[in-house]
Amino acid sequence: MVVDFKYAPVVPEPFRCRVPLPNTQEVIVTNGEFREESFSLDGDVLIIGSNKEDIDYRGESDSVCEGERARGYFVKVKDGCKVEDTIQIIGVRDGSGDEAVGFLNDIKLGRGSEARLLLCSHTLTSDRFNTEETFNIDLASGAKLDMVIMQNEHNESVHKTKFNISLKKDSRVKIVIVALHGGCVENDIVVNFKESGAVCDLNGTYLMDGSQRITTSIRMIHAVPECMSVQLFKGILDDEAIASFTGNIVVERDAQKTEAYQANHNLLISPHAKSYTQPHLEIYADDVKCSHGATSGKLDEAALFYMRSRGISKSEAKLLQQLAFVYDVLEKIENEKLRNRLQDLVESRLRGEFARCNNCSVHCC
Repeated sequence: MVVDFKYAPVVPEPFRCRVPLPNTQEVIVTNGEFREESFSLDGDVLIIGSNKEDIDYRGESDSVCEGERARGYFVKVKDGCKVEDTIQIIGVRDGSGDEAVGFLNDIKLGRGSEARLLLCSHTLTSDRFNTEETFNIDLASGAKLDMVIMQNEHNESVHKTKFNISLKKDSRVKIVIVALHGGCVENDIVVNFKESGAVCDLNGTYLMDGSQRITTSIRMIHAVPECMSVQLFKGILDDEAIASFTGNIVVERDAQKTEAYQANHNLLISPHAKSYTQPHLEIYADDVKCSHGATSGKLDEAALFYMRSRGISKSEAKLLQQLAFVYDVLEKIENEKLRNRLQDLVESRLRGEFARCNNCSVHCC
């Protein structure tokens, strides 16, 4: 008998994230190391790897990996440059080394500059990867950064990411984190308002099932007046998944006219799923507008009954309610094509299509 089949999918080399977007410039980071010597976009954007020759250019940044060549990369946008193309930085862990990897990335936008970044993380083999990544993000006066982060790794991976964000006068940053899949995901975010007029719009959605874990920790430090921060995080948890959210907004004494809002909502599909949320407000100024809120709940049975009475199957009704739950996070993504693609991936994830590929670590992204 002749057996005519092939099991393993061919992993593209170099790996290309399957998020088809026009006007996108892609670069690859493998196991924390930037593949190219450097990348330049019309002289306005420069990306370099963290090798020894680059230390002077990076300034005070040092590698988090002692005793070995530095890993990570440095992104610099020149003063006054408004970058039209989206820069997609694709981070992958492959089978060439399953040791724990830590690396440091710097992102600096000059005065009055604008840029859009898409950061993706993937695993290409089923090795038990442990990755620790730090982003130092510095926005000069009037700079604007729009950043989307897609996290999609296999069940044996541990990925810890820390974001240190510094905002100068009238700068604006919008971040949307979409955690599609991962064994253990930790996102630690610290935002420092250095000068007045700055705005931070921070959003995230996470889809966890099985025994997956996600931890989100946010510290929003308002140290100067007339700044604004908005946080919206929503999670869908199934099986025995666990989500932890800790959000702390600090409004110091001199930070008058501050506006700060925080919300974390979780949808528990399974009775065994758990969510822990701890919102905090520390307010030392007296002329501010601040609020926080957190909820954890189940699917709306009345809404499910209504949809089923209109001929919608039970499974489809549950899916529609889950999609509606995370929509207001996804709609924060300004790029329409990217937003539609991520909505498709979220729907595929919620339909259980990722679970059919548990022996594959790529998850077709």
